[in-house]
Amino acid sequence: MDEEKMSKLFGSKKMSLWVIFGRTFGYIKSEIFFFILAIIILVINVSLNMILPLVMKEFTNTVDFAKSGATFQTILYLGLGYAAITIVNQGFTYLQSMILQRSGQKIIYRLRNDVFNHVEQMSVNQLNLMPVGSLVTRVAWYTSTMSDLFTNTLISILRNILTIVGVSVMMVVISPKLFLIMMIFLVIVFVVSFFFSRYVKNVFRQERAANSDFTTFLNESLSGEKIIQLFRQEKRKEMEFDEKNETIRSLRMKAIRAFAVYRPFVSFLYYLSIAATFFFAFRFELGAGDVVAFYLLLSNFFSPIEALADSLNNLTRAHTSCERLYNLLDVKPDVLDKPDAIDVKEFKGEIEFRNVYFAYEKENWILQDVSFHILPGQTAAFVGATGAGKTTILSLIVRNYEPQKGQILIDGINVKDIKITSLRRGIGQMLQDVFLFSGTIRSNITLHDDDSYSDNDVMQVCEYVNADKFINKLDGGLNATIIERGENLSTGQRQLLSFARTVLAKPQILILDEATANIDTETESLIQDSLNKMKNIGTMLIVAHRLSTIQHADKIIVLQQGKVMEMGTHQELLKQKGMYHKLYMLQFDPKHKF
Repeated sequence: MDEEKMSKLFGSKKMSLWVIFGRTFGYIKSEIFFFILAIIILVINVSLNMILPLVMKEFTNTVDFAKSGATFQTILYLGLGYAAITIVNQGFTYLQSMILQRSGQKIIYRLRNDVFNHVEQMSVNQLNLMPVGSLVTRVAWYTSTMSDLFTNTLISILRNILTIVGVSVMMVVISPKLFLIMMIFLVIVFVVSFFFSRYVKNVFRQERAANSDFTTFLNESLSGEKIIQLFRQEKRKEMEFDEKNETIRSLRMKAIRAFAVYRPFVSFLYYLSIAATFFFAFRFELGAGDVVAFYLLLSNFFSPIEALADSLNNLTRAHTSCERLYNLLDVKPDVLDKPDAIDVKEFKGEIEFRNVYFAYEKENWILQDVSFHILPGQTAAFVGATGAGKTTILSLIVRNYEPQKGQILIDGINVKDIKITSLRRGIGQMLQDVFLFSGTIRSNITLHDDDSYSDNDVMQVCEYVNADKFINKLDGGLNATIIERGENLSTGQRQLLSFARTVLAKPQILILDEATANIDTETESLIQDSLNKMKNIGTMLIVAHRLSTIQHADKIIVLQQGKVMEMGTHQELLKQKGMYHKLYMLQFDPKHKF
């Protein structure tokens, strides 16, 4: 995989703000009417905020000239007007917030679905390269950050900009000279805010990467806690945890220190500008109402600037989140359906490899010129040393990977011409590492497709694969609880559930990859009986190190370093006195000399 693809996969490829805005607009446009409505309400909201200082100006002038004939009624009307504008303004604020939250959450809902669905389409190879913690962080955490972008940050930036512009216009109207003096403070704040935002942008990007790494570490450590305890690695893991925790803490402290300097400095400028306002207002001989209005406008001037800096920081966070999300969405799945791919309803089970070459990296071949032909209903077994390419062959059949050369055909059709969902629907896979979800026995067999199967259907397949013998002993039977990864079941019990899950799906081709490894003798006999029954379902492909489990296979294919070395039945291969004979004698007569 080239460097650009890897940078996208890990979310490290930089994107400009304009590119991100363009991508984000694709999600916004379906809600554009509501965003425009929110902006209109925002303009009204800001306008009402500009009117309030003018009302207060008139109120101050009226009180100041009360001795000259102003009535209490006038003062009362001004006070009620001020209260009415405030109440209406708050009502508009509430309405705007609800509109944005509704639209923002719908956008994030679609984005989160897009990211999750995209991850599901990625190949096994791509998923193996990406830490699970990183994917969890992107789907859960980064989409939440973008939710704040749509519902708060963008509208806050617009509100603050409009407020600054509106306040500036009002200040110019009241006193152009005093406004020019205030511009000195404005320029200082903007310059400081610019350098401040650049500094924290870099800090936040590092913090995002550190958080992703931390989540990955936690996921891996908690999943492997048994191994950590077994090999007494707690201290080492504590040191690694402390190191990663310290990285996050130090980055967070950098941001906190930056804010600790920036915010008091802006506040200092604000109070200094107030002092300057009263001083120069006296020098310019402004009226009491003008001074009060200017003072109120000044408070509406610095607050948006400071808030704008915070919003820019949130925008920076969102920028980083967008980069990592859009990088992930830009990763094209390695394995995709062709535009003219066909949907096969049912397979006969004929499988053929024609001169297949495959490498995980460049031309470091795992399989080299592999060819074989399996007839419908036959049982074929693959044997060979670790790394010979046995599991790779099975993975290629279900298109977890694509071969670089050669063809793989099922019923005479190239697997690349068959829709992936159709292909995998007809193939049942039983792996050595059985993954069970939190839930019940039943939900793990049906994979939550409860409407398609009755309890009787589920129990019949359990009896067929001998899983009923332990299920009936559990409290609740099919409704017995399974904890995360099925840790409350034995390896053999998990494997039997895997068999039941596969048989229930009614595949025409069965794949077993070391399905009988690491199980006790009693359970092995049950599993062996299940395998004998499942041979009647369709074509069966088996990878097994225990040659006793494959002696009755119709065809045994012996692999070495990615090449087919021998092929035949058990008896035929023993007569050849080749590799298979050597493997057989090692297992059944370790003292045999070659």
